[in-house]
Amino acid sequence: MPSPRYTREIPQRYRLEAGKCKNCGFIAFPPRLVCPECHNKEFETIKLSEEGKILTYTIIYVPPANFKLESPYAIGIVEMDGGAKLTAQIVDCSFDEISIGQKVKMVFRKIQSEGDSGIICYGYKCVIGNDGHRNNKR
Repeated sequence: MPSPRYTREIPQRYRLEAGKCKNCGFIAFPPRLVCPECHNKEFETIKLSEEGKILTYTIIYVPPANFKLESPYAIGIVEMDGGAKLTAQIVDCSFDEISIGQKVKMVFRKIQSEGDSGIICYGYKCVIGNDGHRNNKR
């Protein structure tokens, strides 16, 4: 991920900040300039809940080059408590433990490094359960 894009996304990646439409209440994650529901342009910044549930998921066996050392890995669409939906890697569990409707918690983790001596990119991943602590790190 190029450094300028990563820097722009720090509020979402580090603090799970979203935009809530002041007109209709739609929660946009990542934040948007225009509400897709009512076309309003006024948003307030909110912090998303750290807990949610898996709506769907898949296992990635052929990853992009910068994630080849992590494959296979699970990616899911998660609906956070409060309604926002986001895509995140599901970690610290075997693939057999993952199921649709499973409760997850967002945790702060290293996502990738940019080059051998570049910026280390951090962000959110989700773990099964709500304590965020497991013994086997993935």
